[in-house]
Amino acid sequence: MSKLDGNERWKTKMLMSEHVDQYEEQAKGENDSRTMLTNAERTMVRDLILLPYIDTMVSKSIEEIERSGNMLTRMYLMAGRYIQNRVMQDTYRLQKELKQRNIRVLADEQEDFLMYYKIFFRGYQERFGLTRDIMRTEISLRLTRYTSELGTVLKEHMK
Repeated sequence: MSKLDGNERWKTKMLMSEHVDQYEEQAKGENDSRTMLTNAERTMVRDLILLPYIDTMVSKSIEEIERSGNMLTRMYLMAGRYIQNRVMQDTYRLQKELKQRNIRVLADEQEDFLMYYKIFFRGYQERFGLTRDIMRTEISLRLTRYTSELGTVLKEHMK
């Protein structure tokens, strides 16, 4: 809140309309950013929720590969460990970023096809839900991204 809020005298002064609009937009934006999560923050929360599931899936795949008698076992294991490492790096980065923004995420409850989480941010609380279908889709997209990243790294290394 600035000195001009609540003081009607400033309206009688000669001000350019753009300055008045900018001031009002700034005041409005400050209020919205304090009470609402931004889309970027929601995406970070979603990713932080999904990354442990991805890690579990990759771990199970690695265990299956270790038990198999496949000829390319070593290569599959290296790829799996690379993806696991990237998942851990992303998890650490997201935790750090959300901590800086003072955002905490806690598991709340699980219904048939819906998982709820509580998000605590800037003195507020919000309930965040994800369906299993959305989780599967996002996990698939993320794994595809990690795999293509691995392919890019291998191509660069082969040059």
